[in-house]
Amino acid sequence: MNVLSLFDGMSCGQLALKNAGVHVTNYYASEIDKYAMKVTNANFPNTIQVGDVTELRGWYDLPKIDMLIGGSPCQGFSFAGNRLDFDDPRSKLFFEYVRLLEELKPRWFLLENVRMTQQCQDVISGYLGVKPKPINSNLVSAQNRYRLYWTNIPFSTPEDKGIVLKDILEDGVTDRDKSHCLDANYFKGGNLKSYFEKHRRQLVFSDDGLCHVGEADINGQEHQKRVYHPDGKSPTLNTCSGGNREPKVSIEDKGWRKLTPKECERLQTVPDGYTDHVSNTQRYRMLGNGWTVDVIKHIFDCGLNTWMHPNYERSYA
Repeated sequence: MNVLSLFDGMSCGQLALKNAGVHVTNYYASEIDKYAMKVTNANFPNTIQVGDVTELRGWYDLPKIDMLIGGSPCQGFSFAGNRLDFDDPRSKLFFEYVRLLEELKPRWFLLENVRMTQQCQDVISGYLGVKPKPINSNLVSAQNRYRLYWTNIPFSTPEDKGIVLKDILEDGVTDRDKSHCLDANYFKGGNLKSYFEKHRRQLVFSDDGLCHVGEADINGQEHQKRVYHPDGKSPTLNTCSGGNREPKVSIEDKGWRKLTPKECERLQTVPDGYTDHVSNTQRYRMLGNGWTVDVIKHIFDCGLNTWMHPNYERSYA
């Protein structure tokens, strides 16, 4: 099978194909983010990087593309954004997906995007010829992540695996069963107001108080700014001879921290360490932008079984 992945990111689609046992002859990835490409190439060195989607032309001398997948940038559609719809330059990239779908006529296609207005859904459905199916990632992971999937691959809703947030934590405790949805700005961290009032930026709480909970607004090196929960153990003392080097404690009721990159990988059902080829900031970004791999794997599992059936029509309508 030859696959073209648009807006490929860190190649969650390729990982899902591998996990579903689908043999891929050639995997073409259209991506411009150098950090995401570095992670992809580290995990899948045979990936054929083809660059900017807007410059993809002249595919006719290459092998027939059997599957087109992608999740076009969603900032113009999302209820969490400005909802500029198709006037947003990033959302206009959806039409690049449509262009290549029409040019390449693959057997299968899959487009993922965020929850959006019915009007936007109808426009996308009109171009693709199918209506979206919603799936919340919380069925296969510990994250609430509601997404829409437009595809000609028949699939059923995945069964609930019963995975909860406490199952994937490296340490600490949580006050909920499922994480808030990851976003690309999670690297900035969270705060109690955002977490409890806005229901975003998942936090993890310390069960013994020994938890780095924030940064003091002072000058100095990073370790000098760290603030710890008051009920826990003190970090190792240094000479404390001035210069703001003494341990500092928080007056919050609870110690808290943001999720670690490894925990975010687990929320997206990505193997531990998959993204550790780049900085933590970039790991958080691409995980927030990525797919929940086990959702895509489930769709491919259904599609592979259907494709093997002799009466399945293997063509793009």
